[in-house]
Amino acid sequence: MTQEEARLAADRDRTGYWKRWGPYLSERQWGTVREDYSATGEAWDYFTHDQARSRAYRWGEDGIAGISDNHQRLCFAIALWNGEDAILKERMFGLTGSEGNHGEDVKEYYFYLDNTPTHSYMKYLYKYPQAAFPYAQLVEENLNRSRNSPEFELLDTGVFTDDRYFDVIVEYAKNSPEDILIKVSIINRGPEAKTLYLLPTLWFRNTWSWAPNKEKPFLKVFKSDTDLSVIEASHPTLGERWLYCDGASQLLFTENETNNERLFGVSNTSFYVKDGINDYVVHGRKEAVNPNLIGTKTSACYELSIGAGETKIVQLRLSDTPPYQEGTEEGVEPFGAEFETIFQKRISEADEFYHRICPFHLSEDMRNVQRQAFAGMLWSKQFYYYVVKEWLKGDPGSPLPPPERKHGRNHEWIHLFNDDILSMPDKWEYPWFAAWDLAFHLIPLAMVDPDFAKYQLDVLTREWYMHPNGQIPAYEWTFGDVNPPVHAWAAMRIYQIERKMYGRADKDFLERVFQKLLLNFTWWVNRKDVEGNNVFQGGFLGLDNIGVFDRSAELPTGGHINQADGTSWMGMYCLNMLAIALELAKDNSTYEDIASKFLNISFTLLMP
Repeated sequence: MTQEEARLAADRDRTGYWKRWGPYLSERQWGTVREDYSATGEAWDYFTHDQARSRAYRWGEDGIAGISDNHQRLCFAIALWNGEDAILKERMFGLTGSEGNHGEDVKEYYFYLDNTPTHSYMKYLYKYPQAAFPYAQLVEENLNRSRNSPEFELLDTGVFTDDRYFDVIVEYAKNSPEDILIKVSIINRGPEAKTLYLLPTLWFRNTWSWAPNKEKPFLKVFKSDTDLSVIEASHPTLGERWLYCDGASQLLFTENETNNERLFGVSNTSFYVKDGINDYVVHGRKEAVNPNLIGTKTSACYELSIGAGETKIVQLRLSDTPPYQEGTEEGVEPFGAEFETIFQKRISEADEFYHRICPFHLSEDMRNVQRQAFAGMLWSKQFYYYVVKEWLKGDPGSPLPPPERKHGRNHEWIHLFNDDILSMPDKWEYPWFAAWDLAFHLIPLAMVDPDFAKYQLDVLTREWYMHPNGQIPAYEWTFGDVNPPVHAWAAMRIYQIERKMYGRADKDFLERVFQKLLLNFTWWVNRKDVEGNNVFQGGFLGLDNIGVFDRSAELPTGGHINQADGTSWMGMYCLNMLAIALELAKDNSTYEDIASKFLNISFTLLMP
């Protein structure tokens, strides 16, 4: 057993919570349905990128190369400033659905280079231009292009001419489940020396503004000098953590509160607001940060002069280890020789794990392709929080949502309560789970972390996800859309992969999911076969809704479309359920009758 497998086993047995911290920040929380409280459901326009630096999020957080705990109470990410931009680079920029000539599109260059299932080692690359980031040019040029024209990309702006950019590499290595080492390496790829401001940022997700009686967490300075600065974080349920910063020039504190004055022209409820650090660094507004060095959002500021081709490295450590050992005056040493040793050990263990996953004779290039593909899957985990009933009703102390919402998007899903780490299709373009995409994600994820893959199907079919009528929620834009029924196939494949690769045949999982999928299968039969002749209709199915008609909506002429792909998916669903029933029947003869039933339905579908 590799060391990474041992960590996975400890997490599974709940003897070591190695997955409590991970890359669970979104790369775009603005422009999502969760943050949309408009009457018309125009999510892209209700909460914009321009507002994001000043407006507290209700349902989640975003950042660059960021991490959080599994309930996203405490978050860490990097912010950057090249001295030219009008704003700090705190999050990824992209075009909204109406701005892009081919729809929404992220306009940044970032790469998931490495990751392990317990996130014991992670590596991320972001390419930051040295010239002013061309926000307006990207919007204007794409708005002026037709759908028949190619997209206008960041590279087309000329901002990377002569390699005038920084490679920003962020690495994480866990010494223990609660002791996370962070290394930021910045390489000047340009032909001359440049200054870059690096602002590693620690903050609490705002939970207190929406619940007036909720205890507010705090961040405060514990120690600040030119060699070592320490920030203390205290949260009522997470407890205490400390961020150790090697050689930060200063610590900046503000609150993760909305700047109502900037956005809406009304008084702020807090003197210090979310964009305070931005205003201090970019505009020199000293009054924008708290001189008492306390708040709910803080950044360590590093002003780095980097020569052409030079690399500068910044070290940090987020830990549950206090700065002084209990009962002594002796301080901990967060950045000794051990720091680099731990990184090298975790990298070596990641190498060992991925050779275990793929023991075949492959070129190093092919191994790297596979490993980065797994890294992309693992970096795309995200904390997803959405309680539809609360979202429709609104929050205490906040303006009541427009009454149209009571009959608008997702109003039939008031049971839905999502508070989980889920696999996203893409944490910028699609920072929300999509039911059938998720099923496909689970096949490669089962190869490296079958427990996480099984958990995804478990929660998707639980009563706080699945509709009481048996429908599986599609995605936040419209939970009631119909996606292909691929979850029985995914369940069986996860079971087979875990048995083959790890020698564990988890029939409890298979049976648990099978029972829930019986409800979903019944929903399909009762709701999508309106004529009772085993021909299925409607929905966002095999062609991903690309066609003359929106198959999730009523036809302009009335009636419905009988769909060959819908019927084919149901034939596949029957065969998958038959395969699971036969596997379960090996140990429980009760499932023989159910297998017989699905065999009969399969014949009816395939040979009407």
